[in-house]
Amino acid sequence: METTMFSNDMILSWLHYFSESVDMNIADLKILDITGKNKNLIPTIMSHRAVLVLTDAGHPDIFYQMWDAELGNCRIWYNEGSDPSGPIKHDKLSNMIDRGINASAAMLIINPDARANYHIGMENTRFSCGSVHYVCREVRAIIMNKLDLGDQDTICIVSGESIAVEAAMIASEGCVIAVEYNRRDRQTMKENVEKFGLNNVVIVESLADGVLRCLPVPDIAFIVISEHTAEEVQQLRAVNPDMLFVFYTLDFDLLMELPPLFRQHGLERTEAIHLGISRVNSKSMVEPFPAPWLISAKRMEPVI
Repeated sequence: METTMFSNDMILSWLHYFSESVDMNIADLKILDITGKNKNLIPTIMSHRAVLVLTDAGHPDIFYQMWDAELGNCRIWYNEGSDPSGPIKHDKLSNMIDRGINASAAMLIINPDARANYHIGMENTRFSCGSVHYVCREVRAIIMNKLDLGDQDTICIVSGESIAVEAAMIASEGCVIAVEYNRRDRQTMKENVEKFGLNNVVIVESLADGVLRCLPVPDIAFIVISEHTAEEVQQLRAVNPDMLFVFYTLDFDLLMELPPLFRQHGLERTEAIHLGISRVNSKSMVEPFPAPWLISAKRMEPVI
């Protein structure tokens, strides 16, 4: 069982404390303890109207990060102590961005703009600018559908920055291993991690030198095909022979390299999709987007 400084009795006390002053439905409340295993605060607030956050000291930028994530309309209910007693205060988050948290306590965050659930396929304008050319949101939504992640999954994503961000939001109790070979792309990935408050993303330069031995074992991998793909498949299957793969490419020649790669590593293709997305602009002209291939593969079942 995961250790935490908040017992069940303490949590119930905080619930009672806030319920006496705040008009809320406890049945709709999300409780998030960020003192134990890394949890993603910002995506949780984005998708819940009321969140009881249990926190420890040492979060000097927590409100600024929320404001930077466009959560400035949230209202924060809190007190000045570490116990659920005494006067309760509340303020709009946009007025608290210079505050930090210097003691273990709880706070209630009300988000009037919350969505009922996580919105797959975010607008590209929400991601950090920088060196990365992001796929269009419609393609990303289909990719996320094919990955079919659970909240505790561990996924390795190679050169898929926006996919890593959305995967981290869905696999909130799991881990995202983001492989970025390019230094500038690693920096952009770090900026996105900070922007969205993602605490379950590990960024690595490559999978070489046994780096996977020091990380959670992935259940699934999303790989943008490159000259490194054969090595990546070998390294990933060494830690999990039952790894599920989703490959992405715009290059037909690279696509044709997959069948011999599958035979070499005992994989079989389970699905192949060619995507075509177009939009009609303000001048009624059709603007096509790059049309990628998505190839899914898994361990080949033995013939009996």
